Amino acid sequence: MSPYQRSPHYRVALDQRDAHLFVVSLTLPRPAAQQVLRLPVWLPGSYLLREFARHLQDLQATQGGHAVPLMQLDKTRWVAHCRGRAALKLTWRVHALDPSVRGAWLDAHRGFFNGSSLFLAAEGRTQEPLRLSIGRLPAGWAIATSLPAGAGHQVFEAADYAELIDHPVEMGTFWRGEFQAGGVPHRFVITGAWPGFDGARLLADTARICEAQIRLWHGRGRPPFPDYLFLLRVADEGGGGLEHRASTALLAHRRDLPRPGSDGAPDSGYQRLLGLISHEYFHAWNVKRLVPVELAAPDLGQEAYTRLLWWFEGTTSYYDDLVLARTGLIDGPRYLAALAGHMNEVAGTPGRQVQSVAQASFDAWTRFYRPDAYTPNGTVSYYAKGALVAACLDLTLRLAGPGTLDGVLRRLWALRRPVTEAHIAAALAAEAGRALDAELAAWVHGTAELPLLALLPHFGVQVLHEAPTLAATLGLRLNEGPVSGVTVRFVLRGGAAEAAGVLPGDELLAAGGWRLRRFEEARAWLPPGQAVDLLLARDQRLHTLRLAVPTDPAVATVSLRPDPQASADAQARRRAWLGG
Repeated sequence: MSPYQRSPHYRVALDQRDAHLFVVSLTLPRPAAQQVLRLPVWLPGSYLLREFARHLQDLQATQGGHAVPLMQLDKTRWVAHCRGRAALKLTWRVHALDPSVRGAWLDAHRGFFNGSSLFLAAEGRTQEPLRLSIGRLPAGWAIATSLPAGAGHQVFEAADYAELIDHPVEMGTFWRGEFQAGGVPHRFVITGAWPGFDGARLLADTARICEAQIRLWHGRGRPPFPDYLFLLRVADEGGGGLEHRASTALLAHRRDLPRPGSDGAPDSGYQRLLGLISHEYFHAWNVKRLVPVELAAPDLGQEAYTRLLWWFEGTTSYYDDLVLARTGLIDGPRYLAALAGHMNEVAGTPGRQVQSVAQASFDAWTRFYRPDAYTPNGTVSYYAKGALVAACLDLTLRLAGPGTLDGVLRRLWALRRPVTEAHIAAALAAEAGRALDAELAAWVHGTAELPLLALLPHFGVQVLHEAPTLAATLGLRLNEGPVSGVTVRFVLRGGAAEAAGVLPGDELLAAGGWRLRRFEEARAWLPPGQAVDLLLARDQRLHTLRLAVPTDPAVATVSLRPDPQASADAQARRRAWLGG
């Protein structure tokens, strides 16, 4: 008999779509006398306590048709007081109206869930094989998941609870395509697309990304999964992705899909989509299998702290666009423009001088996913600065000799174990032929400026300094719209706006006696070195502040481009870098 035949069995019914409720049950053979059930409070890859239990309702338990007393122990745990060893059946409902890639959604047109949102874990039984059955689907619907198929219609199997919740499930009507990469089948599912997008181009471009990443990690070897699934939902707004062991859930703008006849270089939206695909696919190695030791077997009932997200998210953010350049999907200038975007983002964040990228990794639970008006002044993105640290490490290795960051990744992969910063430092030292401890101390654990501007000319890259926007000159980040007007999102530390007393949420109405409609236009009548009256609305009251326009902005904007006058050696280094 298969081990799955007597294993815990989850069932999901879709009968209450109009109420956005999944009806879930768990049949648990041989329960403990005091059987504890727990729902995760977070899911791997997204470092925020999401409190999934707030959507759970109507939990009931029976044995042999008789009610079993249930007691809630805390916000996410319950105990069933069982009588004997007869199978325990639990049923509950989960409200599902989260449009992101991290939760669950159910309506008349589509269903989606991450198992962490739906499935109570039976404590003491999470290492056992599990079965999942999906109930009757509406006419025309299909299921897409990377969970292995089991015996029976719409039945799936998982080796344990961790695997069960690491394969999201998409249900509905969707576009489907397939391709091979590294000798392994890859499937692509798209929900919500306009008719007539260029699916053939999307598959071909994604295949190039996958092939390039498989070669990076394995040379001519095969990837570490038997197949892979891209689950893409496109919508009018929103974006993001979440990695899983053999799939990824993606959310992108509908207009970013390639259109027929667009055979040239991708436009900015399609490039953004390809970068998202590249990023999440890279995570199939870098975080799902090459994992920090603190996240190797995390307790999903509480935070799991690590100082290594700068490596696992930052290095992935470095490679996502770099892979597009190496495959020829974008050219060198387009890649350098993306790199300059990371540089300008970090340079325009005063928090980089307050918080190291290692500390930003540790503080992800309280800061990165909970931005507020203070965020850019007190923290730095471990994605953006982590990508720049990875670039500095890669260029330092390449400038010193034959070493590369590619080689570092392969050395870490060969360890076949969860890693610490000491493992990363050792792999860097082996690749460089010397220790890079001083660089890690300064770039990762310190707050000094990174040396990227000094490194890039050695790779035939010209660095140009440009005037920042007026908002950046004044230390502002704004929201602008025809209805909302010009509204302050953030006031950056040390800027002219902070000195004048501007606050987040202020609506900027006029400056120097002229109405503000598009803020950048005010540059025409706000010459540097002068002070002007700034009229704003705050809490329904008008205020006039005195604003001094600086002559020398603290923030400079850089742009990057290939330098045609660079030496032959520098141009060869650039070709080796961008060509892999």
